[in-house]
Amino acid sequence: CALAGVPATCPGVSVTQQLLKEGFHRELVVKVELGARGEDAGGCTVAARIHLPPGIFVDPYELASLQQHNLTKAVLIPDAIDVEAPEYLSTELHVLLSLEPHLQCSHCFQAALPVHGRYQRPAEESQEAWVVVQSPEALLCCCDNLLPAECWTLSAAEGAPCSGQAPGPCRWYRITQKPTPEELVLQVPVGLRHHSSLVCVLTLLATVLCSSLVLAAVCRYGHLS
Repeated sequence: CALAGVPATCPGVSVTQQLLKEGFHRELVVKVELGARGEDAGGCTVAARIHLPPGIFVDPYELASLQQHNLTKAVLIPDAIDVEAPEYLSTELHVLLSLEPHLQCSHCFQAALPVHGRYQRPAEESQEAWVVVQSPEALLCCCDNLLPAECWTLSAAEGAPCSGQAPGPCRWYRITQKPTPEELVLQVPVGLRHHSSLVCVLTLLATVLCSSLVLAAVCRYGHLS
């Protein structure tokens, strides 16, 4: 894998991200653009190391289904995730997302990752919580590259798997990224504390009603089907 025709200067990397859809279930789109405009970067394996705060998670079962259909290639670190835990009982998550070459741009790579917001603690006034998503780290694997040594920095994900494509670890490197103009913010709906009593009462009534319907069905038909 080689970065063909790259000049002997550090090209730099531009990383952008965007959140699509609304509510708790979103889609994070990451795009990496190598600075060598007009050059063919198809020989490089490109990935994005995404840092997700406790307020956002990736569903490992959903990810496994997408990977089974070859729609997404990603590795979760750690791979054991409690999808039911609220934000204040969760930890941060790192995702190594494999990026695919862009059809209309030879030096551009992008991929989409489904992400989900976690439930937050009830608030006093605000009905929304803001979760800040840091800019991803672009990782490249370009064997026999023509870039000078000072352009490369060994990534913290050095021993991470090759985005699910190879059984062993990879030596991921990164090129100096251009500064991101602004952070990505996810707005998550939050319940209000003064609604706690109403929520508890409605939950209790719904539980009693549903239990009564189940018991009535058991008494009428004699068994549960």
